[in-house]
Amino acid sequence: MHCADPLRARRCGGFSLLEMVVAIAILALALAALYQAAGGATRNVRSDEKYAYGVELARSLLADNARVPPGGVSARGETAGGFIWRVQTQPVDLARSTIAQGSLHRIEVGVSWVDGSRRRAVVLDSVVAGFAR
Repeated sequence: MHCADPLRARRCGGFSLLEMVVAIAILALALAALYQAAGGATRNVRSDEKYAYGVELARSLLADNARVPPGGVSARGETAGGFIWRVQTQPVDLARSTIAQGSLHRIEVGVSWVDGSRRRAVVLDSVVAGFAR
């Protein structure tokens, strides 16, 4: 086949400009979808890391207050990373028990933080031992 003939030039040549524009548009859409998926995965990882840190902070505060004074504990604070925490205890009513009053305390540990535009929180409840002064 001879490509100098203008009637057959279309078969011999490469892609037309319209075909190139369509191919580039399809490529751009695919890259945009891939970029958006990668960005969403990154946000999910960051959110999961914050949640894991909040849970571990709450667990460590619970462990730090495994024994409380008879008057209980009421404390709050904030970490450098913006996690707001609180520890609150109150004596368990043991009036119908042979266990000494004040020897058990209900403890609530809460940790909250901002994740994007939403506020997240973790709350742990337990019972811990009290100790005499």
